[in-house]
Amino acid sequence: MSVVTTVSTALEVPERAVRATRPGELLLETTSSALSGLADRVTGNLSGRLLSLFASDERDVSGRFVLHHLWFLPGLRTFLRLAAPVLPAEPSYPSIAAKYPVANWFEREVMDLFGLVPEGHPNPTRVALHDDWPDGAWALRKDFPYDAAVPRVPGDYHPFRPVTGEGVFQVPVGPVHAGIIEPGHFRFGVAGEPVLYLQLRLFYVHKGTEKRFERLPWRHGLFLAESISGDTAVGHALAYAHAIERLAEVTVPARARSLRVVLLELERLYNHTADIGALATDVAFTVPASRAQALREGLVRLQDGLFGTRLLRGTIALGGVTRDLPPESCDALRAHLHEFEKQFDELIRLLVDAGTFTDRVDGAGVLSQQAARDLGIVGMAARASGVDGDLRRDHPTDAYEGLHFDVPVEDGGDARARLMVRAREIEQSLVILHQVLAALPDTPLAASLPHRLPASTGALGWVEAWRGPCTHWIATDDRGDICRVKITDPSFLNWPGLVQAVPGNIIPDFPVINKSFNLSYSGNDR
Repeated sequence: MSVVTTVSTALEVPERAVRATRPGELLLETTSSALSGLADRVTGNLSGRLLSLFASDERDVSGRFVLHHLWFLPGLRTFLRLAAPVLPAEPSYPSIAAKYPVANWFEREVMDLFGLVPEGHPNPTRVALHDDWPDGAWALRKDFPYDAAVPRVPGDYHPFRPVTGEGVFQVPVGPVHAGIIEPGHFRFGVAGEPVLYLQLRLFYVHKGTEKRFERLPWRHGLFLAESISGDTAVGHALAYAHAIERLAEVTVPARARSLRVVLLELERLYNHTADIGALATDVAFTVPASRAQALREGLVRLQDGLFGTRLLRGTIALGGVTRDLPPESCDALRAHLHEFEKQFDELIRLLVDAGTFTDRVDGAGVLSQQAARDLGIVGMAARASGVDGDLRRDHPTDAYEGLHFDVPVEDGGDARARLMVRAREIEQSLVILHQVLAALPDTPLAASLPHRLPASTGALGWVEAWRGPCTHWIATDDRGDICRVKITDPSFLNWPGLVQAVPGNIIPDFPVINKSFNLSYSGNDR
Protein backbone atom coordinates (compact mmCIF):
# COMPACT_ATOMS: atom_id res chain seq x y z
CA MET A 1 0.00 0.00 0.00
CA SER A 2 1.40 3.43 -0.93
CA VAL A 3 1.95 6.17 1.62
CA VAL A 4 -0.78 8.28 -0.02
CA THR A 5 -3.25 5.41 0.22
CA THR A 6 -2.32 4.72 3.84
CA VAL A 7 -2.73 8.35 4.84
CA SER A 8 -5.96 8.94 2.94
CA THR A 9 -7.48 5.79 4.43
CA ALA A 10 -6.45 6.80 7.95
CA LEU A 11 -7.84 10.30 7.47
CA GLU A 12 -11.05 9.00 5.87
CA VAL A 13 -10.69 11.23 2.80
CA PRO A 14 -10.58 10.35 -0.91
CA GLU A 15 -7.17 9.22 -2.07
CA ARG A 16 -7.09 11.96 -4.72
CA ALA A 17 -7.33 14.60 -1.96
CA VAL A 18 -3.86 13.76 -0.58
CA ARG A 19 -1.02 14.92 -2.81
CA ALA A 20 2.65 14.01 -2.62
CA THR A 21 4.28 17.39 -3.24
CA ARG A 22 7.85 16.15 -2.75
CA PRO A 23 9.50 13.01 -1.39
CA GLY A 24 8.54 12.77 2.27
CA GLU A 25 5.94 15.56 2.06
CA LEU A 26 2.17 15.23 1.68
CA LEU A 27 -0.46 17.96 1.33
CA LEU A 28 -4.17 17.81 2.09
CA GLU A 29 -6.21 20.90 1.29
CA THR A 30 -9.24 21.02 3.54
CA THR A 31 -11.55 23.38 5.42
CA SER A 32 -10.85 25.00 8.76
CA SER A 33 -13.91 23.30 10.26
CA ALA A 34 -12.43 19.91 9.40
CA LEU A 35 -9.05 20.52 11.07
CA SER A 36 -10.09 19.30 14.53
CA GLY A 37 -11.44 15.97 13.25
CA LEU A 38 -8.39 15.50 11.04
CA ALA A 39 -6.14 16.15 14.05
CA ASP A 40 -7.93 13.35 15.90
CA ARG A 41 -7.36 10.94 13.03
CA VAL A 42 -3.75 11.98 12.46
CA THR A 43 -2.90 11.33 16.11
CA GLY A 44 -5.15 8.30 16.61
CA ASN A 45 -4.58 6.44 13.34
CA LEU A 46 -1.12 7.63 12.28
CA SER A 47 0.58 8.46 15.62
CA GLY A 48 1.27 11.92 14.20
CA ARG A 49 2.98 14.73 16.11
CA LEU A 50 2.25 18.39 15.46
CA LEU A 51 5.57 20.07 14.61
CA SER A 52 4.34 23.47 13.48
CA LEU A 53 1.22 25.55 12.90
CA PHE A 54 1.28 28.79 10.94
CA ALA A 55 -0.52 31.04 8.48
CA SER A 56 0.27 32.61 5.13
CA ASP A 57 -1.23 35.69 3.53
CA GLU A 58 -2.32 34.72 0.03
CA ARG A 59 -4.89 37.47 -0.52
CA ASP A 60 -3.03 38.83 -3.54
CA VAL A 61 -3.24 35.41 -5.22
CA SER A 62 -6.43 33.77 -4.01
CA GLY A 63 -8.11 36.45 -1.89
CA ARG A 64 -7.67 34.54 1.36
CA PHE A 65 -5.37 33.59 4.19
CA VAL A 66 -4.29 29.97 4.57
CA LEU A 67 -3.83 28.15 7.87
CA HIS A 68 -1.29 25.31 7.88
CA HIS A 69 -1.00 22.40 10.32
CA LEU A 70 2.30 20.53 9.88
CA TRP A 71 2.30 16.98 11.25
CA PHE A 72 5.11 14.47 11.34
CA LEU A 73 4.14 10.82 10.76
CA PRO A 74 7.13 8.88 12.13
CA GLY A 75 5.88 5.45 11.11
CA LEU A 76 5.71 6.57 7.47
CA ARG A 77 8.77 8.87 7.43
CA THR A 78 6.49 11.55 6.08
CA PHE A 79 5.37 15.08 6.86
CA LEU A 80 1.71 15.90 6.33
CA ARG A 81 0.61 19.51 5.84
CA LEU A 82 -3.07 20.34 6.23
CA ALA A 83 -3.92 23.63 4.50
CA ALA A 84 -7.24 25.39 5.14
CA PRO A 85 -8.42 28.77 3.78
CA VAL A 86 -9.50 31.57 6.10
CA LEU A 87 -11.56 34.36 4.54
CA PRO A 88 -10.53 37.97 5.27
CA ALA A 89 -14.17 38.90 5.90
CA GLU A 90 -14.33 36.27 8.67
CA PRO A 91 -10.77 36.06 10.02
CA SER A 92 -11.26 33.21 12.46
CA TYR A 93 -10.99 29.44 12.60
CA PRO A 94 -11.73 26.68 15.16
CA SER A 95 -8.92 26.20 17.67
CA ILE A 96 -7.50 22.78 18.46
CA ALA A 97 -5.46 23.99 21.46
CA ALA A 98 -7.90 22.82 24.14
CA LYS A 99 -7.45 19.22 23.04
CA TYR A 100 -3.88 19.54 21.69
CA PRO A 101 -1.91 21.89 23.98
CA VAL A 102 1.03 21.82 21.56
CA ALA A 103 -1.04 24.20 19.37
CA ASN A 104 -1.41 26.78 22.17
CA TRP A 105 1.45 29.17 21.37
CA PHE A 106 1.25 28.53 17.62
CA GLU A 107 -2.38 29.64 17.39
CA ARG A 108 -1.77 32.70 19.55
CA GLU A 109 1.21 33.67 17.40
CA VAL A 110 -0.98 33.44 14.29
CA MET A 111 -3.51 35.70 16.05
CA ASP A 112 -0.79 38.21 16.98
CA LEU A 113 0.93 38.41 13.60
CA PHE A 114 -1.94 37.77 11.14
CA GLY A 115 -5.06 38.79 13.07
CA LEU A 116 -6.69 35.37 12.61
CA VAL A 117 -8.63 34.48 15.75
CA PRO A 118 -8.61 30.88 17.08
CA GLU A 119 -12.22 30.45 18.20
CA GLY A 120 -12.51 28.38 21.38
CA HIS A 121 -8.87 28.81 22.40
CA PRO A 122 -8.57 28.29 26.18
CA ASN A 123 -6.28 31.34 26.64
CA PRO A 124 -6.60 33.72 23.67
CA THR A 125 -4.16 36.33 24.96
CA ARG A 126 -1.11 37.70 23.21
CA VAL A 127 2.04 35.62 23.18
CA ALA A 128 4.41 37.21 20.64
CA LEU A 129 3.28 40.83 20.94
CA HIS A 130 3.72 42.91 24.07
CA ASP A 131 1.31 45.29 25.70
CA ASP A 132 2.44 48.48 23.95
CA TRP A 133 1.98 47.07 20.41
CA PRO A 134 -1.15 48.60 18.82
CA ASP A 135 -4.15 46.47 17.92
CA GLY A 136 -4.53 45.86 14.22
CA ALA A 137 -0.81 46.10 13.38
CA TRP A 138 -0.47 42.55 12.03
CA ALA A 139 3.16 42.42 11.07
CA LEU A 140 3.15 39.30 8.86
CA ARG A 141 0.36 40.43 6.61
CA LYS A 142 1.55 41.44 3.16
CA ASP A 143 0.14 44.95 3.46
CA PHE A 144 2.10 45.68 6.64
CA PRO A 145 5.02 47.95 5.57
CA TYR A 146 8.49 46.50 6.09
CA ASP A 147 9.81 49.84 7.33
CA ALA A 148 6.80 50.85 9.39
CA ALA A 149 7.51 52.91 12.50
CA VAL A 150 4.93 51.41 14.83
CA PRO A 151 3.69 53.89 17.46
CA ARG A 152 3.67 52.40 20.92
CA VAL A 153 0.46 52.68 22.91
CA PRO A 154 -0.22 52.79 26.65
CA GLY A 155 -1.97 49.76 28.02
CA ASP A 156 -2.35 47.35 30.88
CA TYR A 157 0.51 45.09 31.79
CA HIS A 158 0.51 41.47 30.76
CA PRO A 159 -2.30 39.72 32.68
CA PHE A 160 -0.23 37.60 35.04
CA ARG A 161 -2.06 35.29 37.40
CA PRO A 162 -2.92 37.21 40.58
CA VAL A 163 -1.59 36.26 44.00
CA THR A 164 -4.21 34.53 46.17
CA GLY A 165 -4.04 32.77 49.52
CA GLU A 166 -2.42 33.49 52.83
CA GLY A 167 1.37 33.39 52.73
CA VAL A 168 1.52 33.22 48.93
CA PHE A 169 3.85 35.69 47.23
CA GLN A 170 5.05 36.46 43.74
CA VAL A 171 8.76 36.60 42.97
CA PRO A 172 9.62 38.30 39.65
CA VAL A 173 12.87 37.41 37.90
CA GLY A 174 13.95 39.31 34.79
CA PRO A 175 13.44 40.25 32.06
CA VAL A 176 16.96 41.69 32.47
CA HIS A 177 19.35 39.09 33.86
CA ALA A 178 22.92 39.03 35.07
CA GLY A 179 25.49 37.93 32.50
CA ILE A 180 24.95 37.97 28.75
CA ILE A 181 21.74 36.00 28.32
CA GLU A 182 18.83 37.55 26.47
CA PRO A 183 15.69 38.88 28.20
CA GLY A 184 12.91 36.72 29.53
CA HIS A 185 10.55 37.31 32.47
CA PHE A 186 9.81 34.57 35.00
CA ARG A 187 7.20 35.13 37.69
CA PHE A 188 7.01 32.58 40.49
CA GLY A 189 4.09 32.04 42.83
CA VAL A 190 5.58 30.71 46.08
CA ALA A 191 4.41 29.67 49.52
CA GLY A 192 7.59 29.79 51.53
CA GLU A 193 10.25 28.06 49.42
CA PRO A 194 8.14 25.69 47.26
CA VAL A 195 7.05 27.02 43.86
CA LEU A 196 3.30 26.77 43.32
CA TYR A 197 3.33 27.96 39.73
CA LEU A 198 5.57 29.66 37.18
CA GLN A 199 4.48 32.19 34.59
CA LEU A 200 6.61 33.05 31.60
CA ARG A 201 6.87 36.11 29.35
CA LEU A 202 9.15 36.04 26.33
CA PHE A 203 9.45 37.78 22.94
CA TYR A 204 11.33 40.82 24.29
CA VAL A 205 13.75 40.59 21.36
CA HIS A 206 11.40 39.67 18.52
CA LYS A 207 13.36 40.43 15.36
CA GLY A 208 10.77 39.89 12.63
CA THR A 209 13.03 37.32 10.99
CA GLU A 210 10.28 35.66 8.95
CA LYS A 211 9.33 39.06 7.49
CA ARG A 212 12.95 39.83 6.69
CA PHE A 213 13.25 36.70 4.55
CA GLU A 214 10.59 38.10 2.22
CA ARG A 215 12.86 41.02 1.32
CA LEU A 216 16.01 39.01 0.72
CA PRO A 217 17.17 37.26 -2.43
CA TRP A 218 16.84 33.56 -1.73
CA ARG A 219 20.59 33.01 -2.06
CA HIS A 220 21.20 35.53 0.74
CA GLY A 221 18.67 33.96 3.10
CA LEU A 222 21.24 31.44 4.30
CA PHE A 223 23.12 34.15 6.19
CA LEU A 224 19.95 35.21 7.97
CA ALA A 225 19.05 31.60 8.76
CA GLU A 226 22.31 30.88 10.57
CA SER A 227 21.74 34.00 12.70
CA ILE A 228 18.39 32.82 14.10
CA SER A 229 20.04 31.26 17.15
CA GLY A 230 23.78 31.72 17.45
CA ASP A 231 24.47 28.31 18.98
CA THR A 232 22.50 26.56 16.22
CA ALA A 233 24.10 28.12 13.15
CA VAL A 234 24.55 24.79 11.39
CA GLY A 235 21.09 23.51 12.34
CA HIS A 236 19.14 26.48 11.02
CA ALA A 237 21.37 27.00 7.99
CA LEU A 238 20.88 23.35 7.03
CA ALA A 239 17.10 23.51 7.49
CA TYR A 240 16.97 26.55 5.19
CA ALA A 241 19.33 24.93 2.68
CA HIS A 242 17.29 21.72 2.62
CA ALA A 243 14.09 23.65 1.85
CA ILE A 244 15.74 25.64 -0.95
CA GLU A 245 17.35 22.51 -2.39
CA ARG A 246 14.00 20.71 -2.40
CA LEU A 247 12.39 23.69 -4.13
CA ALA A 248 15.16 23.75 -6.74
CA GLU A 249 15.30 19.93 -7.01
CA VAL A 250 19.04 20.04 -6.40
CA THR A 251 20.95 16.89 -5.45
CA VAL A 252 23.72 17.62 -2.96
CA PRO A 253 26.99 15.75 -3.69
CA ALA A 254 27.78 12.80 -1.42
CA ARG A 255 30.92 14.35 0.12
CA ALA A 256 29.01 17.49 1.01
CA ARG A 257 26.24 15.42 2.61
CA SER A 258 28.82 13.64 4.76
CA LEU A 259 30.55 16.87 5.77
CA ARG A 260 27.18 18.32 6.76
CA VAL A 261 26.81 15.44 9.21
CA VAL A 262 30.28 16.21 10.60
CA LEU A 263 29.35 19.87 11.10
CA LEU A 264 26.01 19.11 12.72
CA GLU A 265 27.51 16.56 15.12
CA LEU A 266 30.35 18.92 16.08
CA GLU A 267 27.73 21.55 16.89
CA ARG A 268 25.97 18.97 19.06
CA LEU A 269 29.24 18.06 20.80
CA TYR A 270 30.36 21.52 21.82
CA ASN A 271 26.88 22.62 22.95
CA HIS A 272 26.10 19.52 25.02
CA THR A 273 29.55 19.72 26.62
CA ALA A 274 29.00 23.37 27.52
CA ASP A 275 25.60 22.59 29.03
CA ILE A 276 26.96 19.80 31.20
CA GLY A 277 29.55 22.23 32.54
CA ALA A 278 26.89 24.89 33.09
CA LEU A 279 24.84 22.46 35.19
CA ALA A 280 27.90 21.90 37.35
CA THR A 281 28.35 25.66 37.62
CA ASP A 282 24.78 26.14 38.83
CA VAL A 283 25.39 23.82 41.79
CA ALA A 284 28.82 25.40 42.48
CA PHE A 285 30.73 22.26 41.47
CA THR A 286 33.62 24.18 39.99
CA VAL A 287 36.10 21.43 39.08
CA PRO A 288 33.89 19.60 36.52
CA ALA A 289 32.54 22.95 35.36
CA SER A 290 36.08 24.05 34.51
CA ARG A 291 36.91 20.74 32.84
CA ALA A 292 33.77 20.92 30.69
CA GLN A 293 34.60 24.47 29.65
CA ALA A 294 38.12 23.37 28.72
CA LEU A 295 36.71 20.52 26.61
CA ARG A 296 34.30 22.87 24.90
CA GLU A 297 37.04 25.40 24.23
CA GLY A 298 39.22 22.68 22.74
CA LEU A 299 36.42 21.77 20.34
CA VAL A 300 35.70 25.30 19.15
CA ARG A 301 39.43 26.03 18.71
CA LEU A 302 39.71 22.87 16.63
CA GLN A 303 36.72 24.01 14.56
CA ASP A 304 38.42 27.36 14.02
CA GLY A 305 41.53 25.58 12.77
CA LEU A 306 39.65 23.18 10.51
CA PHE A 307 36.93 25.45 9.15
CA GLY A 308 38.05 29.00 9.93
CA THR A 309 35.17 29.63 12.35
CA ARG A 310 34.78 28.77 16.02
CA LEU A 311 31.00 28.29 15.97
CA LEU A 312 30.80 26.87 12.42
CA ARG A 313 29.08 29.86 10.83
CA GLY A 314 29.56 30.13 7.10
CA THR A 315 30.26 26.43 6.62
CA ILE A 316 26.91 25.48 5.01
CA ALA A 317 26.28 26.43 1.39
CA LEU A 318 23.15 26.10 -0.70
CA GLY A 319 23.80 22.88 -2.55
CA GLY A 320 26.63 21.72 -0.31
CA VAL A 321 29.31 23.07 2.04
CA THR A 322 31.95 25.79 1.83
CA ARG A 323 34.92 24.00 3.41
CA ASP A 324 36.51 20.62 2.86
CA LEU A 325 38.32 18.28 5.23
CA PRO A 326 41.53 17.06 3.53
CA PRO A 327 43.17 13.87 4.87
CA GLU A 328 45.46 15.66 7.33
CA SER A 329 42.46 17.56 8.77
CA CYS A 330 40.51 14.30 9.13
CA ASP A 331 43.47 12.84 11.02
CA ALA A 332 43.64 15.87 13.32
CA LEU A 333 39.91 15.68 14.00
CA ARG A 334 40.02 11.94 14.74
CA ALA A 335 42.96 12.38 17.11
CA HIS A 336 41.18 15.19 18.96
CA LEU A 337 37.98 13.17 19.26
CA HIS A 338 39.83 10.18 20.74
CA GLU A 339 41.41 12.38 23.42
CA PHE A 340 38.11 14.21 23.97
CA GLU A 341 36.31 10.91 24.57
CA LYS A 342 38.70 9.87 27.34
CA GLN A 343 38.46 13.21 29.12
CA PHE A 344 34.70 13.38 28.70
CA ASP A 345 34.23 9.94 30.28
CA GLU A 346 36.25 11.13 33.28
CA LEU A 347 34.08 14.26 33.52
CA ILE A 348 30.84 12.27 33.61
CA ARG A 349 32.21 9.86 36.22
CA LEU A 350 33.22 12.82 38.36
CA LEU A 351 29.70 14.20 38.20
CA VAL A 352 27.63 11.06 38.74
CA ASP A 353 29.88 9.81 41.55
CA ALA A 354 29.48 13.04 43.53
CA GLY A 355 26.54 12.91 45.90
CA THR A 356 26.60 16.68 46.32
CA PHE A 357 25.89 16.99 42.60
CA THR A 358 23.35 14.20 42.19
CA ASP A 359 21.40 15.47 45.22
CA ARG A 360 20.72 18.66 43.28
CA VAL A 361 19.71 17.10 39.96
CA ASP A 362 17.91 13.90 40.99
CA GLY A 363 14.17 14.57 40.95
CA ALA A 364 14.62 18.25 40.05
CA GLY A 365 12.27 19.62 37.42
CA VAL A 366 10.40 16.45 36.51
CA LEU A 367 8.52 16.61 33.21
CA SER A 368 6.35 13.52 32.86
CA GLN A 369 6.12 11.59 29.62
CA GLN A 370 2.43 12.44 29.31
CA ALA A 371 3.09 16.16 29.77
CA ALA A 372 5.91 16.00 27.23
CA ARG A 373 3.62 14.34 24.69
CA ASP A 374 0.72 16.73 25.31
CA LEU A 375 2.91 19.82 25.02
CA GLY A 376 4.72 18.54 21.93
CA ILE A 377 8.14 18.68 23.60
CA VAL A 378 10.88 17.77 21.14
CA GLY A 379 14.53 16.84 20.94
CA MET A 380 16.75 16.20 23.90
CA ALA A 381 14.12 17.36 26.44
CA ALA A 382 11.53 14.95 25.04
CA ARG A 383 13.94 12.01 24.99
CA ALA A 384 14.76 12.67 28.67
CA SER A 385 11.04 12.21 29.42
CA GLY A 386 10.75 8.90 27.60
CA VAL A 387 9.56 10.23 24.22
CA ASP A 388 11.56 8.38 21.60
CA GLY A 389 11.99 10.61 18.56
CA ASP A 390 14.94 11.82 16.49
CA LEU A 391 14.73 12.98 12.86
CA ARG A 392 18.26 11.72 12.19
CA ARG A 393 16.81 8.23 12.49
CA ASP A 394 13.10 8.78 11.82
CA HIS A 395 13.36 10.94 8.67
CA PRO A 396 17.07 11.15 7.81
CA THR A 397 18.64 13.78 5.56
CA ASP A 398 22.15 14.25 4.20
CA ALA A 399 24.32 11.19 5.07
CA TYR A 400 22.41 9.97 8.14
CA GLU A 401 20.67 7.25 6.15
CA GLY A 402 22.72 4.09 6.63
CA LEU A 403 24.68 5.24 9.68
CA HIS A 404 24.56 3.04 12.79
CA PHE A 405 23.83 4.84 16.04
CA ASP A 406 21.46 4.67 18.99
CA VAL A 407 18.96 7.33 20.08
CA PRO A 408 19.40 7.71 23.85
CA VAL A 409 16.15 7.82 25.82
CA GLU A 410 15.72 8.27 29.58
CA ASP A 411 12.45 7.98 31.47
CA GLY A 412 13.19 10.06 34.59
CA GLY A 413 12.16 13.39 33.09
CA ASP A 414 14.30 15.30 35.62
CA ALA A 415 17.46 17.39 35.40
CA ARG A 416 19.60 14.26 35.80
CA ALA A 417 17.80 12.55 32.90
CA ARG A 418 18.38 15.57 30.69
CA LEU A 419 22.06 15.55 31.65
CA MET A 420 22.40 11.84 30.92
CA VAL A 421 20.70 12.18 27.53
CA ARG A 422 23.28 14.84 26.70
CA ALA A 423 26.13 12.61 27.83
CA ARG A 424 24.87 9.61 25.89
CA GLU A 425 24.22 11.73 22.80
CA ILE A 426 27.83 12.89 22.92
CA GLU A 427 28.88 9.24 22.90
CA GLN A 428 26.68 8.58 19.88
CA SER A 429 27.94 11.71 18.10
CA LEU A 430 31.45 10.32 18.43
CA VAL A 431 30.24 7.03 16.94
CA ILE A 432 28.66 8.92 14.03
CA LEU A 433 31.72 11.09 13.42
CA HIS A 434 34.12 8.15 13.29
CA GLN A 435 31.85 6.35 10.80
CA VAL A 436 31.63 9.38 8.52
CA LEU A 437 35.31 10.28 8.69
CA ALA A 438 36.28 6.72 7.81
CA ALA A 439 34.37 6.82 4.51
CA LEU A 440 34.25 10.34 3.08
CA PRO A 441 33.21 10.07 -0.59
CA ASP A 442 35.35 11.72 -3.24
CA THR A 443 32.90 14.11 -4.93
CA PRO A 444 32.54 17.89 -5.38
CA LEU A 445 31.60 20.02 -2.37
CA ALA A 446 28.54 21.67 -3.88
CA ALA A 447 26.00 21.34 -6.67
CA SER A 448 25.19 24.11 -9.10
CA LEU A 449 22.01 26.08 -8.44
CA PRO A 450 19.41 27.43 -10.86
CA HIS A 451 19.23 31.12 -11.63
CA ARG A 452 15.74 31.28 -10.15
CA LEU A 453 13.48 29.11 -8.07
CA PRO A 454 10.19 27.79 -9.43
CA ALA A 455 6.89 29.09 -8.16
CA SER A 456 5.81 26.81 -5.34
CA THR A 457 3.17 26.35 -2.70
CA GLY A 458 5.93 25.38 -0.28
CA ALA A 459 8.75 23.00 0.55
CA LEU A 460 9.98 21.88 3.94
CA GLY A 461 13.53 21.66 5.23
CA TRP A 462 14.18 19.78 8.46
CA VAL A 463 17.16 19.00 10.67
CA GLU A 464 17.54 17.30 14.05
CA ALA A 465 19.75 19.97 15.60
CA TRP A 466 21.30 19.65 19.04
CA ARG A 467 18.24 20.99 20.91
CA GLY A 468 15.76 19.27 18.64
CA PRO A 469 14.17 19.64 15.22
CA CYS A 470 14.58 22.89 13.28
CA THR A 471 12.11 23.24 10.41
CA HIS A 472 11.95 25.88 7.66
CA TRP A 473 8.92 25.96 5.36
CA ILE A 474 9.49 28.14 2.29
CA ALA A 475 7.01 29.19 -0.38
CA THR A 476 7.80 31.17 -3.54
CA ASP A 477 5.74 33.44 -5.79
CA ASP A 478 5.37 33.34 -9.57
CA ARG A 479 8.71 35.16 -9.97
CA GLY A 480 10.50 32.54 -7.88
CA ASP A 481 11.07 34.96 -5.00
CA ILE A 482 10.45 33.97 -1.39
CA CYS A 483 6.96 34.96 -0.27
CA ARG A 484 6.76 33.13 3.06
CA VAL A 485 9.20 31.45 5.42
CA LYS A 486 8.00 29.74 8.58
CA ILE A 487 10.75 28.98 11.09
CA THR A 488 10.10 26.58 13.94
CA ASP A 489 12.88 26.45 16.50
CA PRO A 490 12.73 23.65 19.10
CA SER A 491 12.75 26.20 21.91
CA PHE A 492 9.35 27.53 20.80
CA LEU A 493 7.94 24.07 21.45
CA ASN A 494 9.91 23.44 24.65
CA TRP A 495 9.54 26.61 26.72
CA PRO A 496 6.04 25.54 27.93
CA GLY A 497 7.68 22.37 29.25
CA LEU A 498 9.76 24.45 31.65
CA VAL A 499 6.56 25.97 33.05
CA GLN A 500 5.29 22.45 33.82
CA ALA A 501 8.58 21.18 35.27
CA VAL A 502 9.22 23.89 37.87
CA PRO A 503 6.18 23.73 40.26
CA GLY A 504 6.87 21.61 43.34
CA ASN A 505 10.55 22.56 43.38
CA ILE A 506 12.17 25.44 45.26
CA ILE A 507 13.37 28.68 43.70
CA PRO A 508 17.09 27.90 44.30
CA ASP A 509 16.65 24.86 42.03
CA PHE A 510 15.23 26.95 39.18
CA PRO A 511 18.63 27.80 37.64
CA VAL A 512 19.48 24.09 37.52
CA ILE A 513 16.13 23.15 35.98
CA ASN A 514 16.26 26.01 33.51
CA LYS A 515 19.80 25.12 32.46
CA SER A 516 18.87 21.46 32.09
CA PHE A 517 16.50 22.55 29.30
CA ASN A 518 18.79 25.36 28.06
CA LEU A 519 16.28 26.96 25.71
CA SER A 520 17.05 29.73 23.25
CA TYR A 521 15.46 33.14 23.68
CA SER A 522 16.64 34.19 20.22
CA GLY A 523 15.44 31.02 18.48
CA ASN A 524 12.09 31.33 20.22
CA ASP A 525 11.63 35.03 19.54
CA ARG A 526 12.98 35.00 15.96
